[in-house]
Formats: sequence, structure tokens, C-alpha cells
Amino acid sequence: MKQFQLYGFLVILLFYGSYFGKMFLLRFQGIHTDRMGKGKKPNRTRGIEIILKIATYSMAAVQAASVFLIDSRYYLFQMTTIRVIGLLVAFLGVATFIIAMVAMKNNWRAGIDASQKTVLVQKGIYKLSRNPAFLGFDLFYIGFTICFGSILQIAVMCFAVIMLHLQILEEEKYLPSVFGEAYLQYKKSTGRYFWVL
Repeated sequence: MKQFQLYGFLVILLFYGSYFGKMFLLRFQGIHTDRMGKGKKPNRTRGIEIILKIATYSMAAVQAASVFLIDSRYYLFQMTTIRVIGLLVAFLGVATFIIAMVAMKNNWRAGIDASQKTVLVQKGIYKLSRNPAFLGFDLFYIGFTICFGSILQIAVMCFAVIMLHLQILEEEKYLPSVFGEAYLQYKKSTGRYFWVL
């Protein structure tokens, strides 16, 4: 296994391992975190969540193929420096995602579900971003695509990032009904992705 393949495998393992690891840990506590396309919700929200799930699973499959099946001669970015920058961005995305999941504690969910009670987390990384877990996904996808990008991966990455953004917009419509004025104030003081963005 070549060095870039090894790092690619490692970043995939860290990201998806942390995602599914957290899901299984919470399941042992009786918390079902995978709410994508499940439960009572508007048809638009359900549709976005189902398409998002397809997009993220497709991205995982393309990422695995990019590391293990596609010859590096076919990557769009051949310069080592650019590929290293891509890997660093991907690892930054993994770190951001893990920090966000840890900060959410038992409140972490994938998808909207009014039947589950959660609290509004505004501490730690959530002081800097309202959606650091989504930001982590985006950085991981973009960085990985820079390092191992094929035309297919760029297309799937763009599709997944757009669907993640649409999911954020759905959650922004939903959260005021749960957290009221506290969420509206939080929304004013904290950026969607970064402090001001």
C-alpha cells in the first residue's frame, strides 16, 4: 500500500469509524440517532434526508474506490503539495466532526425527529459554528476529493455538499419550533458554518 493510500484509508477509517461508533454507543443507551427519512416530518424534509443519505453513502463508496481501485495516474491533482493539502483538509474535517459529536454528547442525531428530546448545544465548538458536524463533513469531503479526486468523485462530492446544505436549511426551519427564542438568538450570534458565514 502506497503512502497516500495508507493516509486515505486512515482518514476514511477515522471519519466513518467515529460516525458509526458514536451511533452504536448511543444505541446502547436506547437512543436511535439515525433519523434520516424517518419519523413524522414534512415530505420535503423526508425527501431531502433520503437523498442526503444516498449522497453520503455514494460518497463513501466512491472514496473507497478512489483509494483502493483507481490508479493514481487518473487523479485530477497530481502535484504532491496539493494532495498533501487535501489530506490535511480531510483530517481537519475529521477532527471538526469528532469535536462536534463529542460536544453534542447524547443530543447528536442524524436527521430531524420531533419525537426525541434534545437540548440546544451552544458551548465549545458550537460557539464558533452552528453546524460544525456538517462543516466537518464538508471539509472531509472536499479535502479527500483534492487528494484522490476523479471526475466522478468531484461530481458526487458536489452533490453531497449541496444535500448537506439543504439539510441544514431544513433544520434551521425546524429548530425554532423546538428551542424558540434561544435558537433565534443563537442563530443571530453564531454563523451557519463559521463565525460570520
